Amino acid sequence: MRLRIDPRTGTAFELERGHYLTVIDPEGEQVSDLVAYNRDDTDEVISSGRSIDYASTLFLTTGHVLYSNRSRPMLTIVADEVGRHDFTLTPCSCDTFRILYGDRTPHHGCQGNLERALAPYSIPGDRIPIAFNVFMHVDVDGASGKIRVLPPKSRPGQRIVFRAEQDLVIAMTACSAGQSNNFRYKPIDFEVSATCPDWAREAAEPVPA
Repeated sequence: MRLRIDPRTGTAFELERGHYLTVIDPEGEQVSDLVAYNRDDTDEVISSGRSIDYASTLFLTTGHVLYSNRSRPMLTIVADEVGRHDFTLTPCSCDTFRILYGDRTPHHGCQGNLERALAPYSIPGDRIPIAFNVFMHVDVDGASGKIRVLPPKSRPGQRIVFRAEQDLVIAMTACSAGQSNNFRYKPIDFEVSATCPDWAREAAEPVPA
């Protein structure tokens, strides 16, 4: 069953080992901040640094593994129709909007939405890591190191599928940062299934050596 995360909101749920999570951009050019915790020990959390280090690339896609802070696999990207996501920028917050955008009455952002979603699991805001920013397009200049947040490359209906390698708590948002979605705040859809979607099985390709 397809579920929807309304614009500028978030949700959290449990994902069993071996089950699949499909994240869908229903309208195109929207981002979802995704974090994961070991369901039985939430001190084990998704790690940007370890995942990028072990993959030797900033741009994780089909076949890559998202690792925990304990270097254990948490999620494997099984299929990816977009191929460009971000794993470097922290969830947007009221401070993001205040410092970057100059907002005087800033929205609580993805950070606030993740905090609200994770509260039933007793996970406080200080334990929210860098998220895997699904569909987020961050351009990195190789010479200067400067970054630019560009509109996502995702088109309406495009998807990415993850397989859980542990029993997990997942939290996700429909991003609140205007730079991430052309200042057109839109929903994010997702599905959880016990088996790999047929289209994903056919689309899956190994990461090039």
